[in-house]
Amino acid sequence: MLTLEVPRGGARHWLAARNPAAKLLAALVLGLGLVPAVDAVTGGVVLAVVLASVPFSGIDRRTLLVLGGPFVLMGLSSGLVNYLYGEHGAEGAVGAAVRLLAIALPGLLAAAGSDPTEMSDGLVQRLRVPERPAMAVLAALRLIPLLVAQWRTVTLARRARGLAAGYDPIRGAGLFFGRLFALLVRAIRAGTLMATAMDARGFGTGPRTRARTSRWVHADTLLIAGACCVLAVAYTVSARLGTLVLLFS
Repeated sequence: MLTLEVPRGGARHWLAARNPAAKLLAALVLGLGLVPAVDAVTGGVVLAVVLASVPFSGIDRRTLLVLGGPFVLMGLSSGLVNYLYGEHGAEGAVGAAVRLLAIALPGLLAAAGSDPTEMSDGLVQRLRVPERPAMAVLAALRLIPLLVAQWRTVTLARRARGLAAGYDPIRGAGLFFGRLFALLVRAIRAGTLMATAMDARGFGTGPRTRARTSRWVHADTLLIAGACCVLAVAYTVSARLGTLVLLFS
């Protein structure tokens, strides 16, 4: 069962214990910092460091595989498109795929490795994000495990009715989009019910009190500084090796 509840305590969960606002800022630093670099080495250094930090994020392997699978597919498809239609061949394809993964993975770890309630508190109290979008982020993170469970329910229900593709890929694609549409309908219904419940509780009608305080410690500042250092090291290594290629060069 997919869950976004993050365990705490111990060195293995050091990253999970950091303030979600700090993790988002660190991911933003890495993401924006990699935009100008299109070579594989710069993104590869950042991606290697981010992958090395995964054991300290508190995210179990199943959750990481489920949530990270679409990003891997996006990276592979981006690399394939650049290989077929780009001007730099295999080198440009690898650079595009690695760069996309290096930009996406820190954000994934920041979102999946944080408690949704603490994420909302950090957005409002530390980053001064308006409450409405912060509550929307909270609701979206809370709904992810529910949507995963509903996808499994829809799949089993259709299989019980005899709607199986067998070895026919065309029929399988049609059934997949049918399940996707059913999940979309369920998501819209759940979102409508949640919006009605939030309106009934007075969200957005005035100033709100806070039950929890989003704490910021020195380790949170070090995390952002570490992200800046990783970015600087990545550019330095790529420049020393002579592989650095900038977007508008």
